[in-house]
Amino acid sequence: MQRLTTAICALATMITVAYGGTETYSSGKEMKQVTQVPPCPEWYRDTEFNVSLWGTYIFTFNNWDEDRYFESDHAWGGGVDAKYFFHRYFGVGIEGWAAESTRRQFDGFDFNGQPVFSDDSRVIGAVKGTFTLRYPIHCSRFSPYLYSGVGAIFGGGERDSLVELLPGAKAISVGFPATHSGTDTRVFGQVGAGLEIRLTPHIGWMNDFSWNVVDGPDNNFGMVRSGVTFAF
Repeated sequence: MQRLTTAICALATMITVAYGGTETYSSGKEMKQVTQVPPCPEWYRDTEFNVSLWGTYIFTFNNWDEDRYFESDHAWGGGVDAKYFFHRYFGVGIEGWAAESTRRQFDGFDFNGQPVFSDDSRVIGAVKGTFTLRYPIHCSRFSPYLYSGVGAIFGGGERDSLVELLPGAKAISVGFPATHSGTDTRVFGQVGAGLEIRLTPHIGWMNDFSWNVVDGPDNNFGMVRSGVTFAF
């Protein structure tokens, strides 16, 4: 009987030791933790509405005396555009801008036969629809983009011509004033590329360059823009 009691106690001790070993191993496994890397911030949303305010510098392809729309070398101005990105990479919108351009206006000849010129400062503007293809770089503030547009440009294209001083008189280069035609509205197309940098998820800084082709010869011009974008 004593031997049986001793055997039972020994068996109970072995079971206790074995169970304690399993618990220690199990507890060790439970204390092991896997470190998870937090997701990086996304600065651009899959669908968003953008409004941009920007300044612009325009330069004509031809010299001022050969250009047929701006009739100057350059112009300064500003504009606004609104775009809706129905997909992370695609957006459609509308844009409008205005720029001040000063041309050299021919006023005619004086009575000494010398040509007379003056500065004609006027505002040239445009309205157009746009399509934008952008590529927001993952985990980055940067988004390069391509864009195109078609619309109407107005405020330029004046013409100066001579008129006889007296009805029926022959054309001579003395004392002839010039008349000036009104502005002309033309269709134009645009292609460009740029880069937007998000300062916050809702505010960005955009810079781009576009080439604009105006209906008719000797009218094309380049356009540089820089401004602020608000994303909603």
